[in-house]
Amino acid sequence: MSVHSIKDIRVIIDHFNKYPLKTKKHADYVLLMKAFYIVQANKHLTLYDLHKIVAIKASMNNGLSCKLQTAFPDVVPVTRLLVKNKKITDAYWLAGFISAEGCFKIIIQVNITYSVGFQVRL
Repeated sequence: MSVHSIKDIRVIIDHFNKYPLKTKKHADYVLLMKAFYIVQANKHLTLYDLHKIVAIKASMNNGLSCKLQTAFPDVVPVTRLLVKNKKITDAYWLAGFISAEGCFKIIIQVNITYSVGFQVRL
């Protein structure tokens, strides 16, 4: 299942603010939140803030695709939070971790209908 609507992503953010991640996945979550706040404020519709989102994406998961590297050759990845694995004290946390797999993702696609020429999806 994938979540794309800002309303649904807000629910996920509220959940992880209440129940913080304890692994390196927390760093991707922090980056997703930064991108979320840009999109939520409709700032992703400017080229300046689109560059901010591309810099965030460059620091997440597998970084930028070849297409995005070509389209944004001057992008500098944002600093990624260094997360030290914290001690897991709740067995239910471990059960939840191994029974589900998820990732935080930013998708940036060429779309000429947008004034900046790209569409951003979280």
